[in-house]
Amino acid sequence: MRSLFAKMTVWSLVVIALALIGVRQIGGFVQRSATRRSGTFGRFPNRRPNASMQLDDARAAFESGGPQKLQAYLDRLKHYTQDSHYLLDATGKDLLDGADRSELMTQAGTPPSEFFRSADDPIVFMRTSEDGKFHFIGVVHVPVPFTDTLPYYLLILAVVVIFGFLLAVYIGSPLRALRDAVDRFGRGDLTARVNSRRGDEFGVLAKSFDQMAGRIETLMTAERRLLQDISHELRSPLARLSFCVELARTAEDREAAVARIKKEVDRLSSLVGALLQVTRAEGDLTQREMEDVDLRALLTELADDCSIEADKRHCEVTVDAPEAVILRGDRELLRRAIENVLRNAIRYAPEGTPIEVKLDPNPEFAEISIRDYGDGVPEDMLTQIFKPFFRVAEARDTASGGVGLGLAIAQRAVALHQGTMEARNMKPGLLVAVELPLHVAV
Repeated sequence: MRSLFAKMTVWSLVVIALALIGVRQIGGFVQRSATRRSGTFGRFPNRRPNASMQLDDARAAFESGGPQKLQAYLDRLKHYTQDSHYLLDATGKDLLDGADRSELMTQAGTPPSEFFRSADDPIVFMRTSEDGKFHFIGVVHVPVPFTDTLPYYLLILAVVVIFGFLLAVYIGSPLRALRDAVDRFGRGDLTARVNSRRGDEFGVLAKSFDQMAGRIETLMTAERRLLQDISHELRSPLARLSFCVELARTAEDREAAVARIKKEVDRLSSLVGALLQVTRAEGDLTQREMEDVDLRALLTELADDCSIEADKRHCEVTVDAPEAVILRGDRELLRRAIENVLRNAIRYAPEGTPIEVKLDPNPEFAEISIRDYGDGVPEDMLTQIFKPFFRVAEARDTASGGVGLGLAIAQRAVALHQGTMEARNMKPGLLVAVELPLHVAV
């Protein structure tokens, strides 16, 4: 029996059965106790004055008037008590009809366990005369027979069974829904969700599964898209490289052919290097070597490194960082992220325009903004530029040597530090804002 629903149902039925048995036995026990307190003999019949009085009255009636007068006395006693009484001789013979009632003497002498006694069984009491010649027997019947209370027991049983079944359904249904969702997800349906609205532990478990499934679906979808993009990006340079190799075999100007081959190899190397950065940006921050990073010093260093490219376009990179901001994180990963954004701004900035880098400190986070004064990006593409291999203008990006991975790498590195990155059109120019929390839980 592996089903939790079946186990709960069986255990509920067992508990119900034990409860009914307990109620049955306790009910009989209470009824017998009430009978002893209010019946003919009381709780200790052999010690109560009325028991001795009844024995003496029955004996006197028999000795003075025989069985006829004894019958009259017992009938009168039954009229008031509703119980059966017998006067026996020393051998257990009934002095009214001569029947052998020694079995009643045995029942009165050795009563069974009170608790496990049936509620319908009569209670037998006996009082013996001092000379041992007479025994006065009282047979007290249960005030309420079990058959009269049986419908109530059945009603209670039905109610308990219904509530037990509802409880089993209440607990078993979310587990079945979670099992079905896990089974569908395991067979490749990445859209499988539980979508539970419960607020208990089952609801929390279902929401955790949905969140996990969502993350896995996102990662799997991104991986598939990345593989498709990589295959698409590699196809063109490989085709050109193959053409250049064939051309080098027959071309008269071997130097030009070799230069063309080198150019294509450089492009492939750049693409592979960018892919490696993407893979590194997907890693776990807790597995990296964390250190205190001075963001102002890092921005100043990056501005100096990119000055050569900026000078070629007659652009000037300015850094506005009024105070030092210390952030704990992976310095190399942060450096590559900001560098990609900065080089991207230099690449598309018009000649002779400035590139502004600004650091705004805050008690909770640091905001780094990099702005150029170019044409900007169409509003509907502001979020898409962070996707791998996305290009606003295919021909321009290809000519500039970009493969469409710089901003994607930067965003993933920032997200790994629990930060955010967004792009905004400034008219003129494009501003990329990076927000990094100063206290990263690692």
